Amino acid sequence: MGPMKTNSLLRAFATAAVAAVGLVFPATAQPQPAWAPVDLRIEFDRPVLPADTVQRAIVKIGLTGCRPEREIERAPVNLVIVLDRSGSMSGDKIAQAREAAIEALRRLDRRDVFSLVIYDHEVSTLVSPQAPTEVQRLERQIRSITSRGNTALFAGVSQGAAELRKNLERRGFVHRVLLLSDGQANVGPSSADDLGRLGTALRREGIAVTTVGLGEGFNEDLMAALAQRSDGNHYYVAESGELPRIFAAELGDVLNVVAQRIEVTIEFPEGVRVIRSIGREAECRDRNVSFGLNQLYGGQEKFVLVEVEVPAAKGDEVRTLARARASFAGASGDSRQELRAEGRVRHTHDEDLVKREANRQVQTEYAANVVAEARSEAIALADAGRQDEAAQVLAERSARLYGSAAYFGNSAMQAVAEQARREAEEVAEKGIGNEKRKAMRAESYKTANQQRN
Repeated sequence: MGPMKTNSLLRAFATAAVAAVGLVFPATAQPQPAWAPVDLRIEFDRPVLPADTVQRAIVKIGLTGCRPEREIERAPVNLVIVLDRSGSMSGDKIAQAREAAIEALRRLDRRDVFSLVIYDHEVSTLVSPQAPTEVQRLERQIRSITSRGNTALFAGVSQGAAELRKNLERRGFVHRVLLLSDGQANVGPSSADDLGRLGTALRREGIAVTTVGLGEGFNEDLMAALAQRSDGNHYYVAESGELPRIFAAELGDVLNVVAQRIEVTIEFPEGVRVIRSIGREAECRDRNVSFGLNQLYGGQEKFVLVEVEVPAAKGDEVRTLARARASFAGASGDSRQELRAEGRVRHTHDEDLVKREANRQVQTEYAANVVAEARSEAIALADAGRQDEAAQVLAERSARLYGSAAYFGNSAMQAVAEQARREAEEVAEKGIGNEKRKAMRAESYKTANQQRN
């Protein structure tokens, strides 16, 4: 990295760090009184806010899939694997893809429904929807897959969804498309917007799409948009040998669903101004925020972070800052349940108390999502040939987080800031190449959507 670039980054870092020291954050939680498949909580990056001043607060609305107190029967799975068999998948790629599909098949039992769609420039259903009872026969069909042709990705996913719809009305099933591709979508609709709209439509039907991008040739923006809009997972796999492990991890989650079709609404009181959601996509209207999830797994937490402006209040005043309501169906698709939570904050003139009571976990999650957003901005700038600005975005966000971490004594937040600083230096020196771009996109996706694999 040249001296001019280094000095520019250091100046941006130092300026933002000085400005950040004055930042303050919020945290409180409302536990559920009885066991339920889902725990709904409201937390803040501080439970205690400075009195007599307008504050910016980060509100976390989290849902955790509770592990049952006793063993319960899991929900059956309606799974379709949509497999890219285009010419670029030849050799080890198609061999490992076949093994990954077989690994997924072996994790199912007679309660489930399995189907498999293959696509190149054409699309066909290799395994029609059926209970996976004749495993050896199905394995032989999968092992017969060879590579050829171009990549009709949109049509492949659409055909996979059509196979799922044959069992969509069956009570209690978890519906999942597992898509693998190593190439660009070059037949049919092929933009991130096209695939994003398809993902949104599928989510409304209760279908989630998990996307697995293999190697350096696939379109990560397209694959991430499809996964995000349908509330699925997104993986970047550099080497085909990782595919069986990724498929196994994905099926492990799908077989552990505790709640489905989750809808969450958050209401803020008069005087509180909603600024934006951070990371996970949410709809913000006036003083209300809403978001939805297709499924929640046991032991998994999903959340949205909302930045709000809080009006000034007197010292020692306690007030409700947010109310949340979550409705969902259980794993078996039974009648819907509803949970409610309320989050309160206290105001004080004691600055040390504000620091002591800070919720460092929420602060760190906020920091990770800020860096994820910065990565996305940096990618867009690098795509436009503005590499120096891409590095500067990461450096400035890192500096602000460093300042806040120092103010609150938050070592985990400082570690997030340090990672962003190192990434800024790497981008300044090397730019954002194809492999780096895919890794950054996948990492940002995992952070914003709390993907654990």
